[in-house]
Amino acid sequence: MTALSKIIKNLLPGIFLFGFTVGTGSVTAMAKAGADYGMSLLWAILISCVITYFLIQLFGKFTLQTGLTALQAFKQHIHPAVSLFFIVALTTQVCGSVMGVMGIIADVCFEWSKQFIEGGIAPIYFALFFSTFVYLVFLVGKTDVFQQVLAVLVAIMALCFLVNFIMLMPPLSDIALGLVPNIPDTGPDKSSFLVVASMVGTTVFSGLFILRSILVLEAKWTVEDMKTQKKDALFSAFLMFVVSMSIMAAGTGALYAQGIQLTHVTQMVTLLEPLAGQVAVTIFTLGLIAAGISSQFPNVALLPWLLDDYNKRKTDLKRTHYRIIALIISLLGLVVPIFEAKPISVMIASQAFGALILPATVASIFYVGNKRKVMKTHVFGFITNAALVLIFAFALVMSYMSINGIIATVQSV
Repeated sequence: MTALSKIIKNLLPGIFLFGFTVGTGSVTAMAKAGADYGMSLLWAILISCVITYFLIQLFGKFTLQTGLTALQAFKQHIHPAVSLFFIVALTTQVCGSVMGVMGIIADVCFEWSKQFIEGGIAPIYFALFFSTFVYLVFLVGKTDVFQQVLAVLVAIMALCFLVNFIMLMPPLSDIALGLVPNIPDTGPDKSSFLVVASMVGTTVFSGLFILRSILVLEAKWTVEDMKTQKKDALFSAFLMFVVSMSIMAAGTGALYAQGIQLTHVTQMVTLLEPLAGQVAVTIFTLGLIAAGISSQFPNVALLPWLLDDYNKRKTDLKRTHYRIIALIISLLGLVVPIFEAKPISVMIASQAFGALILPATVASIFYVGNKRKVMKTHVFGFITNAALVLIFAFALVMSYMSINGIIATVQSV
């Protein structure tokens, strides 16, 4: 194995998590933030990525030191009901995400196809094609295949959004000011609370950290691989920040500069062309497709992973009932095109719901990480505990903002 191959192999779990996190949900949340508020909410991305790095490496470290995944530890040392809560809550969020993701991809592809075919190709055909592709890859049933496919999609996504960022880069002064925490003033039809909560919900995603511990165990890493898993976590969080900032900048350049709110992601397609040309539209669309598909693989496989982990079984995605579960979840991707629902509303609500699960995740790892029976000589120290308390407080604030934003959105309908 060459040095480059070894580096890529060691980074695959982090690339996998990045692909899981920066899906169409992130594109929606970041693009909407940029369209509605410019770069003023960049601070929320930075804080979210710092927290994500800390928790990714903490959950990985926990598994290396105890030999237990997070879900197994919660089941054995808190209560089985806690693990079941996470399985139900995360599956519910993922189902909403699958519907929103495929709805957005299908709509954007439909709008994009109008450049080549008069009237375009109906969204349902795109949704059916991509849902089938994801399900066929799932049928292979191997995590390493998932990781390799995701690595390719992540490379395409990152490259596309970075090129868009260069084309639409806002003034550096705006980027600098965006790193200063503030909540922008909103009008009656806006909710910065919901947008911030959805940004945090899609980046600081509880399923990410629980899945991290499963992937660390599957990678057969040991305590000797502690530095590797920290580098892997840092690489994943760094990519999240750079790509998320690039998407926000695209929303700022295409919509915010013209005073247009983002109500549908297809606006990015129609408004980018006169601003940056057809090439920019094609690059953005390819990036969006790669982002959506990269998050669909883990979305479809998450419940089977969690169930095997809960039952302390070796992961086997080829089980017949798992294939049926994956098929049902994949078919949810057809809901938005068939019933003509608003995918952006589904995605924002789904990501905001994620912010509600975060406090429970932080509280649970705090509890088991301070039990000497579990951690032996590796009980969390003062700095780790202090960081977790601050993150828990931040998570409560995000939950409050999420609830306020959802209420405001419902009232405005």
